[in-house]
Amino acid sequence: MAQFNYDDIERARNILGLEKEVTILEVKERYYELSKQFHPDQCVENKKQAEAKFKEVTWAYTTLNEYISAYRVSFNREDVKKMSVDAMTYRHLKQFYDDWWGKIDM
Repeated sequence: MAQFNYDDIERARNILGLEKEVTILEVKERYYELSKQFHPDQCVENKKQAEAKFKEVTWAYTTLNEYISAYRVSFNREDVKKMSVDAMTYRHLKQFYDDWWGKIDM
């Protein structure tokens, strides 16, 4: 298993402007957004700066993607069932809360 350096992960997260907790989809969306913004072909007037930023963004995405990809996901029946029960319990508690105290928009 690969070794990960917290400082590299934190630097990569900051380069992409991500919160401490994000989904894989959010990482990917942010990478695509920034890679389009800083692609050297898109920034004709500042091509050198854009190229450097594009490389930095690509490094950050690659670093975080490798970190995220290192996690193992279980498809065992018991684990999937437990996750379903946890999600169902959350939904029931939220429904109870909403019914009892009223729905709060966040």
